[in-house]
Amino acid sequence: MRIVHVSDCYPPRLGGIETQVRGLAMRQAAAGHDVHVITATPDAGTPEPGPVDGVTVHRVVAGLPFDLPVHPRVVPEVRALLTATSPDVVHVHGGVVSPFAYPAARVATVLGLPTVATLHGVWGPLMTPVAAAADRLLGWTSWGVLLTAVSDAAAAPLRSLGAEVQLLPNGIDAAGWVVPHQPGPDGEVRALSVMRLAPRKRGIPLLRMISQAQHRLGTTRLLRLTLVGEGPARSTLERYARRTCTPVRFTGRITPQQVRDELAHADVFLAPARRESFGIAALEARTAGVPVVALEGTGVTSFVRDGVEGVLAADDNQLVDALVRLALDGARRAAIAEHNRQHPPQQDWSQVLALVQSYYRAAGARDDVRADAAT
Repeated sequence: MRIVHVSDCYPPRLGGIETQVRGLAMRQAAAGHDVHVITATPDAGTPEPGPVDGVTVHRVVAGLPFDLPVHPRVVPEVRALLTATSPDVVHVHGGVVSPFAYPAARVATVLGLPTVATLHGVWGPLMTPVAAAADRLLGWTSWGVLLTAVSDAAAAPLRSLGAEVQLLPNGIDAAGWVVPHQPGPDGEVRALSVMRLAPRKRGIPLLRMISQAQHRLGTTRLLRLTLVGEGPARSTLERYARRTCTPVRFTGRITPQQVRDELAHADVFLAPARRESFGIAALEARTAGVPVVALEGTGVTSFVRDGVEGVLAADDNQLVDALVRLALDGARRAAIAEHNRQHPPQQDWSQVLALVQSYYRAAGARDDVRADAAT
Protein backbone atom coordinates (compact mmCIF):
# COMPACT_ATOMS: atom_id res chain seq x y z
CA MET A 1 0.00 0.00 0.00
CA ARG A 2 0.92 3.64 -0.29
CA ILE A 3 0.32 5.06 3.18
CA VAL A 4 0.42 8.74 4.12
CA HIS A 5 0.58 9.69 7.79
CA VAL A 6 -0.31 13.25 8.78
CA SER A 7 0.90 14.57 12.13
CA ASP A 8 1.51 18.03 13.55
CA CYS A 9 4.63 16.72 15.27
CA TYR A 10 7.37 14.39 14.09
CA PRO A 11 11.07 13.95 14.87
CA PRO A 12 13.36 15.72 15.50
CA ARG A 13 10.73 16.87 18.03
CA LEU A 14 10.58 14.38 20.90
CA GLY A 15 7.32 13.22 22.45
CA GLY A 16 4.82 10.43 22.58
CA ILE A 17 3.00 11.11 19.30
CA GLU A 18 6.22 11.77 17.41
CA THR A 19 7.81 8.55 18.63
CA GLN A 20 4.77 6.44 17.88
CA VAL A 21 4.14 7.84 14.40
CA ARG A 22 7.78 7.33 13.47
CA GLY A 23 7.79 3.81 14.92
CA LEU A 24 4.65 2.87 13.00
CA ALA A 25 5.86 4.42 9.73
CA MET A 26 9.27 2.74 9.94
CA ARG A 27 7.77 -0.69 10.56
CA GLN A 28 5.28 -0.28 7.74
CA ALA A 29 8.11 0.68 5.38
CA ALA A 30 10.11 -2.34 6.53
CA ALA A 31 7.08 -4.50 5.70
CA GLY A 32 7.21 -3.29 2.09
CA HIS A 33 4.71 -0.42 2.08
CA ASP A 34 5.40 2.93 0.41
CA VAL A 35 5.16 5.21 3.44
CA HIS A 36 5.05 9.01 3.55
CA VAL A 37 4.68 11.45 6.46
CA ILE A 38 3.28 14.98 6.12
CA THR A 39 4.17 17.13 9.11
CA ALA A 40 4.44 20.77 10.18
CA THR A 41 7.58 20.02 12.22
CA PRO A 42 10.76 21.54 10.74
CA ASP A 43 13.88 19.46 10.25
CA ALA A 44 17.00 19.83 12.36
CA GLY A 45 18.56 22.29 9.93
CA THR A 46 19.75 19.70 7.42
CA PRO A 47 16.84 18.71 5.15
CA GLU A 48 16.49 15.01 4.46
CA PRO A 49 17.86 14.22 0.97
CA GLY A 50 15.47 11.30 0.61
CA PRO A 51 13.65 8.61 2.56
CA VAL A 52 14.90 8.13 6.13
CA ASP A 53 14.49 4.60 7.50
CA GLY A 54 12.39 3.93 4.40
CA VAL A 55 9.96 6.79 5.11
CA THR A 56 9.57 9.86 2.89
CA VAL A 57 8.94 12.94 5.06
CA HIS A 58 7.23 16.05 3.63
CA ARG A 59 7.71 19.04 5.93
CA VAL A 60 5.16 21.82 5.50
CA VAL A 61 6.85 24.52 7.55
CA ALA A 62 5.76 28.14 8.02
CA GLY A 63 8.83 29.28 9.95
CA LEU A 64 6.89 30.42 13.01
CA PRO A 65 8.61 31.34 16.30
CA PHE A 66 9.69 28.45 18.53
CA ASP A 67 9.29 26.09 15.54
CA LEU A 68 5.58 25.77 16.26
CA PRO A 69 4.05 22.93 14.17
CA VAL A 70 1.38 25.16 12.64
CA HIS A 71 0.84 26.32 9.08
CA PRO A 72 -1.58 29.07 7.97
CA ARG A 73 -2.16 27.36 4.58
CA VAL A 74 -2.56 23.82 5.83
CA VAL A 75 -5.54 22.99 3.59
CA PRO A 76 -4.02 23.85 0.18
CA GLU A 77 -0.60 22.53 1.17
CA VAL A 78 -1.94 19.16 2.33
CA ARG A 79 -4.31 18.94 -0.62
CA ALA A 80 -1.41 19.38 -3.04
CA LEU A 81 0.70 16.73 -1.30
CA LEU A 82 -2.14 14.21 -1.08
CA THR A 83 -2.94 14.77 -4.74
CA ALA A 84 0.70 14.28 -5.68
CA THR A 85 1.25 11.15 -3.58
CA SER A 86 -2.15 9.56 -4.36
CA PRO A 87 -2.23 7.32 -1.27
CA ASP A 88 -4.28 4.21 -0.74
CA VAL A 89 -5.00 5.37 2.80
CA VAL A 90 -4.41 8.49 4.90
CA HIS A 91 -3.71 8.04 8.61
CA VAL A 92 -4.17 11.24 10.63
CA HIS A 93 -2.66 11.51 14.13
CA GLY A 94 -3.96 14.15 16.52
CA GLY A 95 -3.56 15.25 20.10
CA VAL A 96 -5.87 17.34 22.23
CA VAL A 97 -5.32 20.26 19.84
CA SER A 98 -3.95 19.56 16.35
CA PRO A 99 -4.38 22.57 14.04
CA PHE A 100 -2.41 20.84 11.28
CA ALA A 101 -3.59 17.22 11.42
CA TYR A 102 -7.33 17.67 11.95
CA PRO A 103 -7.93 19.93 8.91
CA ALA A 104 -5.95 17.35 6.90
CA ALA A 105 -8.57 14.73 7.76
CA ARG A 106 -11.23 16.86 6.09
CA VAL A 107 -9.01 17.41 3.04
CA ALA A 108 -8.49 13.66 2.69
CA THR A 109 -12.20 12.88 2.83
CA VAL A 110 -13.05 15.62 0.33
CA LEU A 111 -10.52 14.02 -2.01
CA GLY A 112 -12.30 10.70 -1.51
CA LEU A 113 -9.34 9.02 0.18
CA PRO A 114 -9.86 6.26 2.78
CA THR A 115 -8.99 7.96 6.06
CA VAL A 116 -8.18 6.72 9.56
CA ALA A 117 -7.73 9.17 12.42
CA THR A 118 -6.12 8.31 15.75
CA LEU A 119 -6.62 10.45 18.86
CA HIS A 120 -3.48 10.30 21.02
CA GLY A 121 -4.66 12.62 23.79
CA VAL A 122 -7.42 12.94 26.38
CA TRP A 123 -9.83 15.82 25.87
CA GLY A 124 -10.46 17.76 29.03
CA PRO A 125 -13.70 19.32 30.26
CA LEU A 126 -13.16 22.37 28.03
CA MET A 127 -12.29 20.59 24.80
CA THR A 128 -15.27 18.22 24.73
CA PRO A 129 -17.97 20.93 24.49
CA VAL A 130 -15.85 22.75 21.90
CA ALA A 131 -15.70 19.55 19.83
CA ALA A 132 -19.46 19.09 20.25
CA ALA A 133 -20.08 22.64 18.99
CA ALA A 134 -17.72 22.03 16.07
CA ASP A 135 -19.64 18.87 15.20
CA ARG A 136 -22.95 20.76 15.16
CA LEU A 137 -21.37 23.35 12.88
CA LEU A 138 -19.20 21.16 10.63
CA GLY A 139 -20.59 17.67 11.15
CA TRP A 140 -17.08 16.21 11.48
CA THR A 141 -18.30 12.95 13.00
CA SER A 142 -20.08 12.22 9.70
CA TRP A 143 -17.14 12.90 7.39
CA GLY A 144 -16.58 9.18 6.93
CA VAL A 145 -13.29 9.04 8.84
CA LEU A 146 -12.66 5.79 10.69
CA LEU A 147 -12.04 7.09 14.19
CA THR A 148 -9.63 5.37 16.57
CA ALA A 149 -8.07 6.25 19.92
CA VAL A 150 -5.09 4.88 21.80
CA SER A 151 -7.18 3.86 24.83
CA ASP A 152 -10.67 3.88 26.29
CA ALA A 153 -9.66 6.96 28.28
CA ALA A 154 -8.88 8.81 25.07
CA ALA A 155 -11.96 7.43 23.29
CA ALA A 156 -14.48 8.32 26.03
CA PRO A 157 -14.99 12.01 25.11
CA LEU A 158 -15.45 11.11 21.44
CA ARG A 159 -17.92 8.40 22.32
CA SER A 160 -19.85 10.86 24.49
CA LEU A 161 -20.59 12.74 21.27
CA GLY A 162 -22.11 9.62 19.75
CA ALA A 163 -19.09 8.80 17.58
CA GLU A 164 -18.05 5.21 16.92
CA VAL A 165 -14.44 4.85 18.04
CA GLN A 166 -12.17 1.81 17.69
CA LEU A 167 -9.10 1.21 19.84
CA LEU A 168 -5.62 1.46 18.34
CA PRO A 169 -3.06 1.24 21.14
CA ASN A 170 0.48 2.49 20.97
CA GLY A 171 3.03 -0.15 20.07
CA ILE A 172 6.08 -1.47 21.86
CA ASP A 173 8.91 -3.84 20.98
CA ALA A 174 8.09 -6.08 23.92
CA ALA A 175 11.13 -8.35 23.66
CA GLY A 176 13.42 -5.32 23.66
CA TRP A 177 12.12 -4.09 27.01
CA VAL A 178 12.64 -7.28 28.99
CA VAL A 179 15.48 -6.57 31.44
CA PRO A 180 16.86 -8.59 34.38
CA HIS A 181 16.05 -7.07 37.75
CA GLN A 182 19.03 -5.78 39.73
CA PRO A 183 18.32 -5.96 43.50
CA GLY A 184 19.15 -2.93 45.59
CA PRO A 185 20.41 -2.52 49.16
CA ASP A 186 18.37 -4.09 51.95
CA GLY A 187 15.78 -1.73 53.35
CA GLU A 188 15.82 0.52 50.25
CA VAL A 189 12.92 0.77 47.80
CA ARG A 190 13.70 2.38 44.46
CA ALA A 191 10.84 4.19 42.75
CA LEU A 192 11.04 5.34 39.14
CA SER A 193 9.01 7.72 37.02
CA VAL A 194 9.61 8.66 33.38
CA MET A 195 7.79 11.71 32.06
CA ARG A 196 8.03 15.05 30.34
CA LEU A 197 8.63 17.53 33.14
CA ALA A 198 5.56 19.64 32.44
CA PRO A 199 2.75 20.65 34.85
CA ARG A 200 0.13 18.35 33.29
CA LYS A 201 2.30 15.34 34.16
CA ARG A 202 1.95 16.32 37.85
CA GLY A 203 5.56 16.30 38.99
CA ILE A 204 4.92 18.32 42.17
CA PRO A 205 2.15 15.95 43.37
CA LEU A 206 4.53 13.06 42.62
CA LEU A 207 7.24 14.53 44.84
CA ARG A 208 4.66 15.25 47.51
CA MET A 209 3.51 11.61 47.41
CA ILE A 210 7.09 10.40 47.81
CA SER A 211 7.51 12.63 50.90
CA GLN A 212 4.23 11.44 52.40
CA ALA A 213 5.08 7.79 51.77
CA GLN A 214 8.54 8.18 53.32
CA HIS A 215 7.02 9.86 56.37
CA ARG A 216 4.69 6.90 56.86
CA LEU A 217 7.46 4.37 56.29
CA GLY A 218 9.65 6.04 58.90
CA THR A 219 12.91 4.18 59.37
CA THR A 220 11.56 0.82 58.18
CA ARG A 221 12.29 1.56 54.51
CA LEU A 222 14.29 4.18 52.64
CA LEU A 223 12.31 5.34 49.60
CA ARG A 224 14.30 6.83 46.74
CA LEU A 225 12.84 8.29 43.53
CA THR A 226 14.56 8.56 40.16
CA LEU A 227 12.80 11.00 37.87
CA VAL A 228 13.70 10.59 34.19
CA GLY A 229 12.84 13.32 31.70
CA GLU A 230 13.25 16.93 30.78
CA GLY A 231 10.88 19.86 30.41
CA PRO A 232 9.95 23.38 31.45
CA ALA A 233 9.03 22.40 35.01
CA ARG A 234 12.40 20.91 35.92
CA SER A 235 13.77 23.91 37.82
CA THR A 236 10.52 24.19 39.80
CA LEU A 237 10.68 20.50 40.69
CA GLU A 238 14.33 20.73 41.74
CA ARG A 239 13.60 23.71 44.00
CA TYR A 240 10.65 21.88 45.56
CA ALA A 241 12.76 18.77 46.16
CA ARG A 242 15.49 20.79 47.87
CA ARG A 243 13.00 22.74 50.00
CA THR A 244 11.17 19.61 51.17
CA CYS A 245 14.24 17.33 51.35
CA THR A 246 12.54 14.86 49.01
CA PRO A 247 14.95 12.05 48.04
CA VAL A 248 14.90 12.34 44.24
CA ARG A 249 17.52 12.02 41.51
CA PHE A 250 16.91 13.93 38.26
CA THR A 251 18.51 12.32 35.21
CA GLY A 252 17.32 14.67 32.49
CA ARG A 253 16.60 13.22 29.05
CA ILE A 254 18.38 9.90 28.51
CA THR A 255 18.54 7.27 25.78
CA PRO A 256 16.13 4.29 25.58
CA GLN A 257 18.97 1.98 26.62
CA GLN A 258 19.61 4.13 29.67
CA VAL A 259 15.88 3.98 30.49
CA ARG A 260 16.15 0.17 30.35
CA ASP A 261 19.05 0.35 32.80
CA GLU A 262 16.96 2.49 35.16
CA LEU A 263 14.08 0.00 34.91
CA ALA A 264 16.44 -2.86 35.78
CA HIS A 265 17.21 -1.07 39.07
CA ALA A 266 13.61 -0.05 39.87
CA ASP A 267 11.31 -1.76 42.38
CA VAL A 268 8.16 0.20 41.50
CA PHE A 269 7.08 2.58 38.71
CA LEU A 270 4.87 5.60 39.42
CA ALA A 271 2.53 7.17 36.83
CA PRO A 272 0.83 10.13 38.57
CA ALA A 273 -0.79 11.89 35.56
CA ARG A 274 -4.59 12.17 35.59
CA ARG A 275 -5.09 12.80 31.87
CA GLU A 276 -2.81 10.07 30.63
CA SER A 277 -4.10 8.97 27.25
CA PHE A 278 -1.92 5.86 27.15
CA GLY A 279 1.34 5.95 29.11
CA ILE A 280 4.04 4.41 26.93
CA ALA A 281 6.64 4.81 29.72
CA ALA A 282 4.38 2.87 32.08
CA LEU A 283 3.96 0.16 29.41
CA GLU A 284 7.74 -0.08 29.08
CA ALA A 285 8.00 -0.47 32.85
CA ARG A 286 5.26 -3.12 32.94
CA THR A 287 7.01 -5.00 30.10
CA ALA A 288 10.33 -4.81 31.95
CA GLY A 289 8.69 -6.48 34.94
CA VAL A 290 8.33 -3.45 37.21
CA PRO A 291 5.07 -3.13 39.19
CA VAL A 292 3.18 -0.02 38.04
CA VAL A 293 1.25 2.30 40.36
CA ALA A 294 -1.19 4.56 38.49
CA LEU A 295 -4.56 6.26 38.67
CA GLU A 296 -7.82 4.62 37.67
CA GLY A 297 -9.54 5.90 34.55
CA THR A 298 -6.32 6.66 32.67
CA GLY A 299 -4.89 4.99 29.60
CA VAL A 300 -2.57 2.97 31.83
CA THR A 301 -5.54 0.72 32.62
CA SER A 302 -5.22 -0.62 29.06
CA PHE A 303 -2.33 -2.78 30.25
CA VAL A 304 -2.34 -2.63 34.06
CA ARG A 305 -4.99 -4.39 36.11
CA ASP A 306 -5.31 -3.66 39.81
CA GLY A 307 -3.42 -6.29 41.78
CA VAL A 308 -2.11 -8.04 38.66
CA GLU A 309 0.39 -5.89 36.72
CA GLY A 310 0.43 -3.22 39.41
CA VAL A 311 -1.90 -1.21 41.61
CA LEU A 312 -4.58 1.27 40.49
CA ALA A 313 -5.74 4.05 42.78
CA ALA A 314 -8.69 6.43 42.80
CA ASP A 315 -6.73 9.49 43.99
CA ASP A 316 -3.39 10.69 45.30
CA ASN A 317 -4.06 9.46 48.85
CA GLN A 318 -4.64 5.96 47.53
CA LEU A 319 -1.50 6.25 45.41
CA VAL A 320 0.44 6.91 48.60
CA ASP A 321 -1.28 3.96 50.29
CA ALA A 322 -0.33 1.70 47.37
CA LEU A 323 3.27 2.89 47.41
CA VAL A 324 3.58 2.28 51.14
CA ARG A 325 2.07 -1.21 50.87
CA LEU A 326 4.37 -2.21 48.03
CA ALA A 327 7.39 -0.75 49.81
CA LEU A 328 6.66 -2.89 52.86
CA ASP A 329 5.69 -6.06 50.97
CA GLY A 330 8.66 -7.31 48.98
CA ALA A 331 6.93 -10.62 48.26
CA ARG A 332 4.01 -8.86 46.59
CA ARG A 333 6.34 -6.72 44.51
CA ALA A 334 8.21 -9.82 43.42
CA ALA A 335 4.98 -11.64 42.49
CA ILE A 336 3.75 -8.77 40.32
CA ALA A 337 7.18 -8.40 38.72
CA GLU A 338 7.32 -12.11 37.89
CA HIS A 339 3.83 -11.98 36.36
CA ASN A 340 4.81 -8.99 34.23
CA ARG A 341 7.94 -10.74 32.97
CA GLN A 342 6.09 -13.96 32.18
CA HIS A 343 3.14 -12.33 30.38
CA PRO A 344 4.13 -9.95 27.55
CA PRO A 345 1.63 -7.14 26.86
CA GLN A 346 -0.79 -7.31 23.96
CA GLN A 347 0.53 -4.00 22.62
CA ASP A 348 3.53 -5.57 20.90
CA TRP A 349 4.20 -3.95 17.52
CA SER A 350 3.38 -7.17 15.67
CA GLN A 351 -0.18 -7.09 16.97
CA VAL A 352 -0.55 -3.32 16.58
CA LEU A 353 0.56 -3.48 12.92
CA ALA A 354 -2.00 -6.18 12.17
CA LEU A 355 -4.72 -4.10 13.83
CA VAL A 356 -3.70 -0.99 11.87
CA GLN A 357 -3.89 -2.93 8.64
CA SER A 358 -7.39 -4.15 9.48
CA TYR A 359 -8.51 -0.55 10.05
CA TYR A 360 -7.01 0.49 6.71
CA ARG A 361 -9.00 -2.23 4.99
CA ALA A 362 -12.15 -1.13 6.83
CA ALA A 363 -11.59 2.50 5.81
CA GLY A 364 -11.16 1.37 2.21
CA ALA A 365 -14.38 -0.62 2.40
CA ARG A 366 -16.21 2.49 3.64
CA ASP A 367 -14.88 4.41 0.66
CA ASP A 368 -16.02 1.67 -1.72
CA VAL A 369 -19.51 1.77 -0.22
CA ARG A 370 -19.68 5.57 -0.65
CA ALA A 371 -18.51 5.25 -4.26
CA ASP A 372 -21.13 2.59 -5.02
CA ALA A 373 -23.83 4.74 -3.42
CA ALA A 374 -22.77 7.74 -5.52
CA THR A 375 -23.10 5.76 -8.74
